[in-house]
Amino acid sequence: METLANLESFVRSAELGSFSSAARRLGLTPAAVSRNVAALEGNLKLRLFQRSTRSLTLTEAGERFLLSIRDHLDSLQGAISEASNEQSEPSGVLKLSMSPTLGIGYILPLLPEFMQRYPMIRPEWMFENRQVDLIAEGYDAAIGGGFELTPGIIARPLAPAHIIPVASPGYMGDRVPPHDPSGLRELDGIVMRSMRTGRIHQRQMRNLAGDEQPAALKETIVVNDPAAMRSAALLGLGVAMIAKADALGYLESGELIQLIPAWYADAGPISIYYANRTLLPSKTRVFIDFLTEVFHRERWPERFAGTLG
Repeated sequence: METLANLESFVRSAELGSFSSAARRLGLTPAAVSRNVAALEGNLKLRLFQRSTRSLTLTEAGERFLLSIRDHLDSLQGAISEASNEQSEPSGVLKLSMSPTLGIGYILPLLPEFMQRYPMIRPEWMFENRQVDLIAEGYDAAIGGGFELTPGIIARPLAPAHIIPVASPGYMGDRVPPHDPSGLRELDGIVMRSMRTGRIHQRQMRNLAGDEQPAALKETIVVNDPAAMRSAALLGLGVAMIAKADALGYLESGELIQLIPAWYADAGPISIYYANRTLLPSKTRVFIDFLTEVFHRERWPERFAGTLG
């Protein structure tokens, strides 16, 4: 019977591509991980890795073995964690990734309530505008939108990610508000260039009747971050197409106004992403349940919707 340590050392080394990375993930030394894998190979009488000074790659036998045990290992770890924590509080490091605007504006303010409920959980929260690899980078979950669902990852929708045009009351001043997306071309546009593709984001807008039109914004000001777009709009520099969630507080305070409120662009749902395991670690499960509860309590799905009627 193989030890759990040997199996986990093999799986994490295969996922992360090195004994050193697996050791950091497991809290062991690289030598200990290497010994565990060597013991597993000796017991199986199979070479699982091709080793060199610069790389660690699976053999054909290693690839077959990884496919056979990876999901079972996650389930076994979950079962052990669940059994050991059955009579105790959820605990451990909860590593999350989320966008800065959504994370700092909505998720971070929930931390006092969450920590009061679960004082044994230690948050390690990263605010970043990128899609992380949950398994390879050791994240328990990620919150955002537009993630490509890789094998083993599932998404639980929380609220819509609707994009709306906003401007400051001072900017609109004596300007004529547009009646539909085509009228946006008459105004100064604050647009975003994608860091990944180098292209200006183009949005297709729709209304409740199902009509669609492109958002024809001029490229008056170009930035690379949604928070910068919002700040530029607050400064009275033009019209920005940003998520309703990112604009909500400023709309409610009157610092921004929503243009053509019958129209919005749909960027898909805001979701929480996590590994598809039969038994989630209790720290992850209680956070998912807590976040779902708060989104419902605060009516964020309705408040993040792009149309006003």
